[in-house]
Formats: sequence, C-alpha cells, structure tokens
Amino acid sequence: MIKEIKNKNEWESFLINCKNKTFLQSWNWGKFNEELGKKIWRLGIYENDELLAICLVVKIKARRGIYLLIEHGPVLRYKEQDKNYEIMKDLLEYLKILAKKETANFIRICAILESNKENIQLFKDLGFRQAPIHEHPEVSWVLDIDKSEDELLMNMRKTTRYLIRQGLKNSDIQIIKSKDIKDIDVFNKLYLKTGKRGGFVPFSFNFLKNEFKIFSEDDEILLLLGKYKKEVVAGAMIIFWQNSAFYHQGASLRKYSKMPVSYLLQWEAIKEARNRGLKHYSFWGIAPKDKPNHPWKGLTLFKKGFGGRQEEYVEAQDFIISQKYWFSYIIERFRKIKRGF
Repeated sequence: MIKEIKNKNEWESFLINCKNKTFLQSWNWGKFNEELGKKIWRLGIYENDELLAICLVVKIKARRGIYLLIEHGPVLRYKEQDKNYEIMKDLLEYLKILAKKETANFIRICAILESNKENIQLFKDLGFRQAPIHEHPEVSWVLDIDKSEDELLMNMRKTTRYLIRQGLKNSDIQIIKSKDIKDIDVFNKLYLKTGKRGGFVPFSFNFLKNEFKIFSEDDEILLLLGKYKKEVVAGAMIIFWQNSAFYHQGASLRKYSKMPVSYLLQWEAIKEARNRGLKHYSFWGIAPKDKPNHPWKGLTLFKKGFGGRQEEYVEAQDFIISQKYWFSYIIERFRKIKRGF
C-alpha cells in the first residue's frame, strides 16, 4: 500500500533507521521545495502497516518539459533485492498514474543505491533508461569523522594537513560561523564569481536564501565564511542532518588561492560536525575516476586530500511517459556535452 505521509516525526523517524540516505529525502528538503513553489508528495510504501520505504517526489516544470523528480530516493529500509524490486514496481505503478495526472512527460529517479550489476539491472527490468544528465552528484566523497582530531589529521594527505596547520598559524585568516540569513547575500556575491570562473550556472539567490531559511528552523544549517585580511575569500554552506554533515554549497576567490583559507574552512566545518555528534562528513560530488578531464578535477583533488572514501550510486534513470520526453532528452544531452561532463 502507498499513501502520503503527513507527519514529520513519522518521516524522520523512519529515516533514522536507514543507512543509505541524504538530506535530499529529508522532511525539510520537501518543505524547501514547497517554499520555491513546487508541488511535492511524501509517499510511504507499507506492508501490513509496516513502513518499508519512503519517497519524496517533486514536480519539476522546466521549459523543456514537465517531469516528476525523486532525488536520492526512494529510501529503502531493507537490502533484500527481491523485496526492493517489488517495492520499486509498486512505486512505479503509483508514479505512472500520478505522472499522467500531472501531465508529466517522464519520471526521473536519482537513486542512492550502490552502483552495482544488481541495482542497475533492477531499473532495466522495470523499464527505465539511463538519463542524459545527472541532477545531483552520482559519485560522492565521504569522510567518517567518529575519530579524534589527531586521527583525522593523520589520515589526510600530507599537503592538506600542512596547509591546515599553516592556516591555523596565520593571524590574517579568520573563519566565521554564521546563522544569520543576511550573510547569504555576502556568500551569494562570492558564489556568483565562482560560477563565472568555473563555467557553471549557480543556484539563484532565492534558492540559497530559502535553503538556509528552512534548514535554519531546526538548526540544521550553518554558513562558514573565510576571511583573509578582513576580505571574504571563501564560503561554504553546510547542512547537518541526522548523523551526517553535507558540504552542499561552496565558493572561493582565485586571487587568494595560495592562501589556505578553504582548507581551514573545511577543517572548521568537520570539527563543527564532530561537535554535533555526527558520524559522517560528505564533501558531496567528485569527478568519476574514468574521466580525467572532468570539470571537477581540481575540486576532487582538494576534497580527497582530507581523507575518506568514495560512494558511487546508480546513474539517474528515466521512465518515459510521453513521447515529448525526447525533446527534453536532446536538450539535456546537448547541455551535458557542452559542460564537459
């Protein structure tokens, strides 16, 4: 049985007992999407009143078409492959009806399932095809932080450890932790410059402001600003949810790239996550190993320097509802090639 969940506590309590999850299936991420004017559904998949899986669905209205998006979901409690297939099959039938009702051209699932033969085959058996572009990183870098600070430092790349220590000694470098939504304006100016330099389209100011606003309500977000000689030269927006912290947004100025501000900023974010009693720190997306010229190559080297492990998920999957899907497919395929992904 599938029905909408209206109770925040039921939703979040289920997720606490699930291993593979990110804040993209949190209650507040749904609330954030509603704040942006998007239609959402919080679905629960039950068997004999037992909640087996949850799924946050977001309706996306883009110029290229309408589709239903599931970001890092559905989140499944159990690992049995046969059971997961039945859950996904029932969910797909429900989503097909919903998609037609909402005039969506396709359903896109960006699962947080491990990229292996069994999970890839699961989507093929259900009639999905690989999406032309990813919505969120499909390869992430995660650091387990349930260790002492000394252990964490020793497990870092030698250069990273050295730069952090140099940053701690430099009186011209200052890291500020802010819960003030007014500082989003400061971060956004830096973020726009980073986007222009990196050749990517940054999220809007409205997106950043509302993300900060919604997660602030439960003290689940923090803005870190790195200053060099009183000038803000780096920034990061960190989401703290359940047992993990997520480096979701970042920005920096190139003119002070030789100063270890960004390294010290990340170290302060990791320490903040430890102080909150969390177990994992996600650096979010990195470049796949088989793409040496990926646009995230430099960022990947930076993130891996802190130590950690790679998590690779099944690539985004599309289920076609209408032949209008192919219009969206062509546009997204072109964008992927243009961006060098």
